[in-house]
Amino acid sequence: MTVFILVSGVFTGPHVWRDTAARLTAAGADVHAVALTGLGAARSAAPSGISLETHIADVIAAIDAVDPADARDIVLVGHDYGIHPAVGAADRRPQRITRIVHLDAGIPQDGVPPLAAVPDGSLRAQLAARAESAGPDSEVPPPARDDWPRWGSTAGLSDAALDRLTALAAPHPLGTLLQPLRLTGAGASLPTTGVLCTGNGVSIEMVQRLVDFGDPALQALTRPEVTFFELATGHWPMLSCPAELAEVLLKSAAGEGHRLEPAGTSEPPAHLRPFLLDVPERPRDRRGNVDLYFPDDEGPHPAVIFVHGGPVPADARPTPRDWPTLKGYARYTAAEGAVGVTLDHRLHDVSDYERAAADVAAAVELVRQDPRVDADRIALWFFSGGGLLAADWLAATPPWLRCLAASYPVLAPLPNWGLTDSRFHPAAAVAAAAEVPPFVLTRVGRESPEIAATVERFLAAAGGREPGVEVIDVPNGHHAFETLDRTDESREAVRRAMRAVLARLGRQDGRGRSAPDSR
Repeated sequence: MTVFILVSGVFTGPHVWRDTAARLTAAGADVHAVALTGLGAARSAAPSGISLETHIADVIAAIDAVDPADARDIVLVGHDYGIHPAVGAADRRPQRITRIVHLDAGIPQDGVPPLAAVPDGSLRAQLAARAESAGPDSEVPPPARDDWPRWGSTAGLSDAALDRLTALAAPHPLGTLLQPLRLTGAGASLPTTGVLCTGNGVSIEMVQRLVDFGDPALQALTRPEVTFFELATGHWPMLSCPAELAEVLLKSAAGEGHRLEPAGTSEPPAHLRPFLLDVPERPRDRRGNVDLYFPDDEGPHPAVIFVHGGPVPADARPTPRDWPTLKGYARYTAAEGAVGVTLDHRLHDVSDYERAAADVAAAVELVRQDPRVDADRIALWFFSGGGLLAADWLAATPPWLRCLAASYPVLAPLPNWGLTDSRFHPAAAVAAAAEVPPFVLTRVGRESPEIAATVERFLAAAGGREPGVEVIDVPNGHHAFETLDRTDESREAVRRAMRAVLARLGRQDGRGRSAPDSR
């Protein structure tokens, strides 16, 4: 059977693995939960100068304690911060390791400190400031009971489990988060499993979508030796669903799990499949990072600006403004008598929302200054992860912005994005707004639960206020349904959404007739 070496994350120690370890042991596995120096039971004897290398040495010691003559597989499991010392140790002992399991943890890179993996941007800044003021030998105090979500979703944790997590938490040595990880590459080809906790905001579908964008850094995830599992819980599955986690770890050790498809190996990825409506080709006016599609008749015309989702890797080709869905919507808009606009913005990482927001604002001004555009009749239409960019326009809606729209949007930050306290929180923005501007929301029935929850939070915050939100449901639709679901239901949803947006712009239709202005 297998030897599991379990490495816990920030503020925790071997105690968090108690129930999962018991189930693994009952299944015949040998289990070693590593006591990292300065954490948990190892804290009382902690020396000064604890670094990431200290914790790598702790994991190496656990590996070396397994008799080399023992033919059993060794599976390293790293949770949260624990993946950094786990990967570091595997790099030094690659011949001893059968598989590395990333338990709701990222992919550590050579030269990058663990601090970069802390999801909350303001928290990262606080830790960096603490290092400046108190020095790297200081400690990070454990979170109060209500502050754990800054470090990861607590979804699925019972009150008793959260109380226990809080009571047993220990200060974390700050130096371990600041030291860059050093890798030789010796462990780069080891079999790997990612266990994704969907309650923390990531799913296999999302990872596949990032691979489909063509990011070279993610192509290694499509190796046959790399598998994935999902757990429908938050960031601490060893406390919220220990039995399910143990089962997944056993399957991981056996090489089971979902395998990703390499980009471009089969049919086109979802974002490059044809738009579901047959809209005529139309010339575009390319202005920097902005494309404008004009109606045939003379203007000035109202404009609909389509804002893509993300994050999208910086080197993804084609760029979003050339994706069939965005071009399809823009051409459809032009055919209906308004200017359709697409743009590329710099949402390449969840830390890029400020840059992306600036790009969108600049694109809006460029469009409004065009003499062929009626600057007093503008709509913004957001997609997917771009939905967070709607927050600024909800918080302060200028009179010329006649309508906001969103299709399968993210309307509150996902837990592991680290944006909870940022301005990019549409559900919070609409709750604080004096009135809800005209908003057309296309909601898909087969959305991921995590994204669907953000939509429901938004609708609850907006409920009962005028002008309010018009919801267009696509009961059988998937995220990005315009290229995935070529059904009459989907086509009618796109047409209804377009009619609703253009009605609020008071535009002329494609035959020169005035359409009503609900504003």
